[in-house]
Amino acid sequence: MPRNRLFWSVIALLLVVALVTTACPRQTTPTPAPEATQPPAPTPTEAAAVQPTKPPAPTPTEAPPEPTATPTVSPEERTGAWVDQVVFSQLESGEQAIPRLEAGDIDIYGSGLSDPEVFAQVKDNPDLTYVESFGIYTELTFNPVLNFNDGRLNPFGDPQIREAINWAVDRDYIVQEIYGGLATAKYLPITSAFPDYARYVDKVRALEAKYAYDLEKARQVITERMEALGAEMVDGKWTYNGEPITIIFLIRTEDERTQIGDYVANQLEELGFTVDRQYKNRTEASPIWYSSEPAEGQWHVYTGGWITTAVDRDQGGNFAFFYTNLGLPGPLWQAYENVPEFYDIAKRLANNEFTSMEERDELFRQAMDYALQDSVRVWLADTVSFTPFSAKLEVAYDLAGGVQGSALWPFTLRWKDQVGGTVRWGQPGVLIEPWNPLGGSNWIYDTDVQRATGEFAVVTNPYTGLGLPNRVERAEVVAETGLPIRRTLDWVTLEFQDEITVPEDAWADWDAAEQRFITVGEKFPDGATAKVKTVVYYEEDMFDKVKWHDGSPLTVADFVMNMILTFDRGKEESQIYDEAVVPSLESFLSVFKGVRIVSTDPLVIETYSDSYSLDAENTVSTWWPYYDFGQSPWHSLAVGWLAETNGELAFTSDKSEAAGVEWMNFISGPSLEILKKYLDQAAEEGFIPYEPTLGEYVTADEAKARYENLAKWYDEMGHFWVGTGPFYLSRVDTTAQVVVIDRNPDYPDPATKWAGFGTPKIADVEVDGPGQVTAGQEATFDVYVTYQDEPYPADDIEAVKYLVFDDAGNLVTSGDAELVEDGTYQVVLSGDVTQNIPAGPAKIEVAVTSKLVSIPSFGSLEFVAVAP
Repeated sequence: MPRNRLFWSVIALLLVVALVTTACPRQTTPTPAPEATQPPAPTPTEAAAVQPTKPPAPTPTEAPPEPTATPTVSPEERTGAWVDQVVFSQLESGEQAIPRLEAGDIDIYGSGLSDPEVFAQVKDNPDLTYVESFGIYTELTFNPVLNFNDGRLNPFGDPQIREAINWAVDRDYIVQEIYGGLATAKYLPITSAFPDYARYVDKVRALEAKYAYDLEKARQVITERMEALGAEMVDGKWTYNGEPITIIFLIRTEDERTQIGDYVANQLEELGFTVDRQYKNRTEASPIWYSSEPAEGQWHVYTGGWITTAVDRDQGGNFAFFYTNLGLPGPLWQAYENVPEFYDIAKRLANNEFTSMEERDELFRQAMDYALQDSVRVWLADTVSFTPFSAKLEVAYDLAGGVQGSALWPFTLRWKDQVGGTVRWGQPGVLIEPWNPLGGSNWIYDTDVQRATGEFAVVTNPYTGLGLPNRVERAEVVAETGLPIRRTLDWVTLEFQDEITVPEDAWADWDAAEQRFITVGEKFPDGATAKVKTVVYYEEDMFDKVKWHDGSPLTVADFVMNMILTFDRGKEESQIYDEAVVPSLESFLSVFKGVRIVSTDPLVIETYSDSYSLDAENTVSTWWPYYDFGQSPWHSLAVGWLAETNGELAFTSDKSEAAGVEWMNFISGPSLEILKKYLDQAAEEGFIPYEPTLGEYVTADEAKARYENLAKWYDEMGHFWVGTGPFYLSRVDTTAQVVVIDRNPDYPDPATKWAGFGTPKIADVEVDGPGQVTAGQEATFDVYVTYQDEPYPADDIEAVKYLVFDDAGNLVTSGDAELVEDGTYQVVLSGDVTQNIPAGPAKIEVAVTSKLVSIPSFGSLEFVAVAP
């Protein structure tokens, strides 16, 4: 599918599950991926190096060359990964991980940590180092069903009660007492370290003031609504139909969410609820809150944790992901109901259905209001996380997702003093949920491994969030005149046209019954126009050099399979129809206009859509065969397709639950025997899925060779997980909870390709000025913007915005600071402005955004406003 704004994300984004929607013809950063939990710590032997398994030889289409001895290569000649092997094993917590790091039992703890005591321990150890990231956040997830099947009342099925919980939790207490200051208070589904937060900081601050901690206000609203719903307060406890209302609270046990859960449970008890605190780890909690039908009433509240794995320059899609049925195909998301206005705004922001930044601004501000009124999630904290590892290692990390969330860690992880070697990677869990590319696990502790076995056509710059070409030679973006799109990097061009006409022979939809594409001429007989056209030009030698791990060559058919599956599963006539996919397909079709393969060698693809990103680099649609939950060739998916068609397995958890069949797993468990059966069947029949269309791109001999390659792969590796990335999956041990990946010796690119990401230049901001401001008199404030105590060059600064608030948190004025010289700006408040500041405490806040990193920096100064 094209890279998707809602769910990348997400491939981005991240977990309790991740933000990934079906296809949306726009690249964005990975959507948030639910943060996973922590099982038992491995023994030292489980984290030890494992003898690499040699991949099987592929079935050749012509005589292979005579084998030659593998020479020792220099760093300049090394291809793909720098290390030979990475061994992933479980460690329950940071407290357990640090002693293991110090003892040399593991080399990196990939999970981001926020414990201030552990942080101090790492900083004090010269043998360890760390990187910081800003993409992990926590929240309360509510069951949205008002009346459970057994007649019980669920208070959190009422939006006003959910909204009132915002007043019932003291986020400052959580930040200071539980996180020890390594976090900031969070009220909204946007991240305080990302551009949209700085863009709308005035609205954010107003909502933070409106929903500030006020337990008595929460009590008042909850009392009114509970009585309206027929509940009664008896002896200080809420009852319904004569029975106590008991809140089943799923509290995660592996991190700070245990303390958060206890704190929130105390607050709920103070408000008159009886609370059943059920402490569970990731494995125990996920089947309940994520996979069970909400109406069954197995839970009321869950302590959620998420990670956005890449800097997201446009978080408009988060409203659709977190609050609507467009988010994920699981039972919880499909139970979400919204007021029509919120649903429409969320969908428009997810697809960027606006024509100017002013229109987007209005939609975004409305969405923030609706989000807090809906509150199926009550946000708690954005954390500052650190990833500890041996000082002998180096690796590129993402400012949002840290090391585990970075798309570049597989290419840059290396020992400083050698080429090759094994890295032992500890994390809270592995093998969390089934792996399959269309509907498998999106837990960060699975996706960080999966990402190493695959690759993307366009990867995300870990500091700016802008797309960088990997398999793409260049791209063109043509946009409708006036759209708020900009270009930064030279690999993509941007031009504007008054009208963009979609060619009649482009594919606009899919006929699942006839298994053929519907052309623009058929779907839009009067013609069609689009807001955006993108043209992606792949590397001329891509089909010669890129091979799947089983030895099969990458071909156009792999791209066409992706195009087909973007549509097919959401069509009732499809043999693998999945109703949970329908909402996201409908959203996609509301903006998609067409796709056309202009050339097959070299591959050139045009895409037409009314959806776009604010950046040209992130607007390009690639159709690269990396699906919502992993990369896959068409022939591996064909085997899964047969298993689902015959009712023995299902790609998604939602369909698995509904059909009463196994959730498809490409790497372990009962699925393997079933998949092997259908691999044998496919090989015997020379099966080509969607043959009326895909058969135009696959010959019978090619299909035969692919299935033979996959059969050899399965015989050697014991799984069906096949990618094109710098590592391949070599060992899966579900008993020891260990996963091993080995370097792909056939990866074509030099290991130095992604070298060069130094320390991100995050600005420091200091505000200086008078401690007292007299109403009606001019006041001047100086703003100093530096990096490592040196002035930050003005050419690298995007904006320096100031806001002035009164003691109640009301915005008095805002504007742009004036540049004095590199690193120095000035804010001058005229007498007309200071006249409007109420007497008493006040504050000026400055938000600085850089062109070099997409993490805004903030500085503030408090002062007292006095009468003349």
